[in-house]
Amino acid sequence: MENKAAYSVCIDPMLKKRDDFEDILEERRNSSDLRYALRCYTPVLYKNLIPCDANALKTMVLQSDQVHYVISQVSKETGRTAEDLQEEASGIVEEMAHRLQLSTVRFFAFALSKVFKTLFKSICVNEDGIQRLQQAIHEHPVVLLPSHRSYMDFLLMSLILYTYDLALPVIAAGMDFMGMKVVGEMLRMSGAFFIRRSFGGDKLYWAVFSEYVKTILKNGLAPVEFFLEGTRSRTSKSLTPKLGLLNIAMDPFLKGEVFDISLVPVSISYERILEETLYAREMLGVPKPKESTSGLFKARKILSEDYGSIHVYFGQPVSVRSLAEGRVNRCQFSLTPRHIPKRAGEDVQTFVNEAAYRLVRAQEENMVLKPWVLLASILLQSEDLESGIPLAELTEQALWLRDLCRQYGGFLHWPDHMTPSEVVSSSLTLHHGLVRISEGKVHLALNEAEAQAGPVTPEEQVLNRAVPVMICTSYRNQALHVFVRPALLATAVHTAATNNKQEVFNTFSFLRNLFANEFILCPNATVQDFEEACFLLEKTGVVQLNQQEIIVTHRGHRTMGFLSRMLLPFIQGYQMVCAFLCEEATDALTEKEFVLAVRTFFIKKLRAGTLRYPEVLSSDLQKNALAALLRLGAVRKVKRAEQTSLKVNKVTINSLEDTLGGKLPTPKAATARL
Repeated sequence: MENKAAYSVCIDPMLKKRDDFEDILEERRNSSDLRYALRCYTPVLYKNLIPCDANALKTMVLQSDQVHYVISQVSKETGRTAEDLQEEASGIVEEMAHRLQLSTVRFFAFALSKVFKTLFKSICVNEDGIQRLQQAIHEHPVVLLPSHRSYMDFLLMSLILYTYDLALPVIAAGMDFMGMKVVGEMLRMSGAFFIRRSFGGDKLYWAVFSEYVKTILKNGLAPVEFFLEGTRSRTSKSLTPKLGLLNIAMDPFLKGEVFDISLVPVSISYERILEETLYAREMLGVPKPKESTSGLFKARKILSEDYGSIHVYFGQPVSVRSLAEGRVNRCQFSLTPRHIPKRAGEDVQTFVNEAAYRLVRAQEENMVLKPWVLLASILLQSEDLESGIPLAELTEQALWLRDLCRQYGGFLHWPDHMTPSEVVSSSLTLHHGLVRISEGKVHLALNEAEAQAGPVTPEEQVLNRAVPVMICTSYRNQALHVFVRPALLATAVHTAATNNKQEVFNTFSFLRNLFANEFILCPNATVQDFEEACFLLEKTGVVQLNQQEIIVTHRGHRTMGFLSRMLLPFIQGYQMVCAFLCEEATDALTEKEFVLAVRTFFIKKLRAGTLRYPEVLSSDLQKNALAALLRLGAVRKVKRAEQTSLKVNKVTINSLEDTLGGKLPTPKAATARL
């Protein structure tokens, strides 16, 4: 088993006390939106400094030693004149820079107040977290790290900070927003700065971009906000953190330019996500629509829908100085001048990676789960999605799962002033597009999805019926961080040859490694995750542990069954990817062709009734499975001419397929589920 060095970095106490919430829409419903937008706004700033304007910031970036040095280096490498490169750098800054104007922020405050009151019942914020953030902004440069599940996220963040009289952030946004013309410019004037999705080795762009972010942080000009996951999660699972911006944000501390930097994880939880259908179709292969102003106006029909409540939890500020203590030797940064770009050492890369995982875990642990998340989890485990579950049984199961979720440290918002039946009924009403109640049974609205589509091919029929399942899955996924470690252990116990603890651990380790791209599982923390899972199952009376064995108790079978079934779609999805690679993949198969070819293969299996879970049609799952197989060496990338093809090691793939097949129960009612 591994050492426990990463334990303190990756695992925070699960059963901690969380702050109470206040609904910021309550006051908005009882007072003038115009008065709110035009009110006196006097935020506390870093060390009470007077912020510079956007033009002064651009000048500071272009005159920085780093940008001048990189211009000199690129000039030597390419033969281009320094003047030409300086002009290009100016163009990059102009394209990138924010132009934050309070008048635009006030307009957004007025408009969003009206829109949010229409869309949402409440927007609940933990005010203790706001007070901690206010103190952090005054003392150190601050980086805000919200979870990212909706386009609403960055608008919501700015509205909340404006509401509480906090300094407005500058926000890293993708270039695709610039295609929205008027709206894109308004976002720029409300604090967005635009960056390319990839730099392709462009040294000058990287130098200007990194200097822009570091100048804001070093001088405490504003909190910097970016999404650690890099993009919106279409599946409501946390994504593997992207390290580029976090590396840049930590750089001023590592080089001794600031005493400390505060990283603030923020968890944004939606009871109902505006883009739920869009995401489901995207995961099924329908291209993402291009961002445009006309598209925004076409989306106005959502204003007639009810999207429930939002909970926004500002987590404890994390000190980079405290994180780095004993982990990073900052003397290495004194060996060369600060303005000369230098690749970080392995210890720094490991440190940033582990910090990123810890921050995403902090986001997960403070995500507020709504009752529908539990109902979706139960409905997806029903033997027959078409027939459904009796309403009374669904309510009883929801109460059982509510208690289990709380025992495992889930942050669950279950209205205590309502009876269980009322809670379930309210959730079903909010998600009326996904479920139907007939003859006392609750089932997913599969037939309605098919009927709305009109005449379609058999393949399109499978995809249309999968849409409500995919949406339901995205809500189930919100609870995965609570259950994934116990679920890995439950699956390992069910499939290991004996109850021997070491053998169960070996199976647990295999599954955890396989699904490292699927869930947020901290690097080098297999032993800690295993011990956490054992602790939770033993604490809830599901298993009994001794030095040699893990024994399931009589009362534990229900929990073990639920936990195992939670992972079955992932296990079958990965198994079927292996089957595809063995049966149909050719040496000419490219990475770009992979998802389309796998989807076609899966549709054929679903129609034949040999594939149980329509959730496996998710392109996210398919890409994660391929990433895992590449990481495990079962598939290699081979460059041929202008394309990169996939070379399959069929012996290894066959072995994996057999291993995963042994972890699946005999399919029951597979055709009925579809």
